[in-house]
Amino acid sequence: MAFDGIVTKAIAGELQTLAGARIDKIFQPNKNTVLLGFYLDGSNYLLNLCVDASNYRIHLTTHQKSNPKVAPNFCMVLRKHLLGLRIKNVITNNLERLVIIDFEGFDEIDDIISKRLIVELMGKHCNIILLDEQNMIIDSLRHINNEESLRSIVPHVKYTYPTTNKYNFLECITFEDFYQKLSSNLAIYDIFNGISKSFQEASMKLLKIQNLNKETLETLYHYFQKIIAKTDSNLLTFEVIEEKKKDYFLVEKTTNNPSPFPLNFFIDDFYYEKESVAEFKNYRNSILKMILDVLKKYKTRLLHIDEKLTACKDMDKYQLYGEIITANLYQIKNENVSEITLNNYYTTQDITIPLDSRYTPAINAKRFFKKYQKLKNTLAIVTIQKQDTLKELNYIESIIYELENCSTLDEVAQIFEEITENVIFKEKTDSLKIQKKTKVKKSSLTKNKNVSFNPIKYKLDGYTLLVGRNNKENDYLTLKFAQKTDLWFHTKDIHGSHAILQLGSNQSPDDMILLRCAEITAYHSKARNSSNVPVDYCEVKFVKKPNGAKPRYGYLSF
Repeated sequence: MAFDGIVTKAIAGELQTLAGARIDKIFQPNKNTVLLGFYLDGSNYLLNLCVDASNYRIHLTTHQKSNPKVAPNFCMVLRKHLLGLRIKNVITNNLERLVIIDFEGFDEIDDIISKRLIVELMGKHCNIILLDEQNMIIDSLRHINNEESLRSIVPHVKYTYPTTNKYNFLECITFEDFYQKLSSNLAIYDIFNGISKSFQEASMKLLKIQNLNKETLETLYHYFQKIIAKTDSNLLTFEVIEEKKKDYFLVEKTTNNPSPFPLNFFIDDFYYEKESVAEFKNYRNSILKMILDVLKKYKTRLLHIDEKLTACKDMDKYQLYGEIITANLYQIKNENVSEITLNNYYTTQDITIPLDSRYTPAINAKRFFKKYQKLKNTLAIVTIQKQDTLKELNYIESIIYELENCSTLDEVAQIFEEITENVIFKEKTDSLKIQKKTKVKKSSLTKNKNVSFNPIKYKLDGYTLLVGRNNKENDYLTLKFAQKTDLWFHTKDIHGSHAILQLGSNQSPDDMILLRCAEITAYHSKARNSSNVPVDYCEVKFVKKPNGAKPRYGYLSF
């Protein structure tokens, strides 16, 4: 259900309970959100005003957000005018998506002052506007001039309420008034303000209405009237639409809820989960795109290396040409020709050698030797380059695997922390300026405060199996945390997590435990959907890592 006029009215009805609360904190975590902190009867409340075009809303929240070190200008204006004031009233304008919060208090000389905060929740036209006693605009989150809109939302201008071409549903006293305004258009949400398409569809489903006619419209009209009449009471609740799992709609409450703000906190949890999922996907995808760009760069480099290696395959031919020409110089005429046929003393057969007609045969021989030596040197260099490039590609692919299997912001943040320390990603990370979204939680398993260590833990018939969630954690788990007598598991030649089976003194796991450990290791690998996955295991003391190898890459077991 969209955050329509009915939901707005219901939320504002609950917020009316905050009348008398004193505002003591104001924050602006981002360009679309303002948080107002209130104190009332020994309790603290946090009001979230979000004017994002897709997720606009107003509600109480229990979820904290990080704040910038320097408060934005609008936040400073709100602090100057509202801190210390008390909420006098929270109202809505009919069924418009507009909430009016009236504040009242005393100034420095104990004169009564009043301020008004207007929260307009209208898609891309959302705004938060601060007014004085004469409804003059003090400031707004977004300034709008006449060229952009029919209204001017700028400081020192008289505030005017937004207008609409839709009818006011609250003015329909009888069904006949309602039906007459509908005319032939059965889309109620197109004719009346405050009613969204999703609310109409959900209500029709709840009332088991298949088709709209005069009889069913009357049923729907009376249902809307009943829901709207209860928006100022504690007699409504939200119900999640089962088919979508991502939407909700207002219904009558069937049980008493002791909480004074059930609708507010439902909206809070609903949008928090929705935004967390969106933030996680955006954060992961932005890092994944950066890594894929680096992967493409190294694949192109590998292609060029393979082209050079292909060219080096003919280097022995040039050495042979040079040797044969040099051995037969005494009988070759010193003249420029395009080719020459000589006996190949290795095979005793004649061979035709192409020459550069600009030079004599002797100079051509020198050029063949020079070309051979150049290709020989190239082969030595590009062979090493290919090995290094393959290692980098293997490491990048392991990062992609870890990233694709992340499920939380913490896990993505750990991977981003790892790649920022790697020189192959330095150019990309410096140019994109991706910020780490969350602080990585430390584990009680280690006293090293510089290590992010929260492996997945499995209990297997008295044994404990620890599984790393990313490359750095794999490193620490295998090389630092595990005991030398513990067992190490890893999929053979397949990207995946390290698994450590912790063994106490005199513990000897049977084959079923080892098989279960192998199954879990295979599940935490790139081949989790395969039917047959080879898994290596050995004691930790036999696992080695070459000096300078990247996290998790290059492990050797003996």
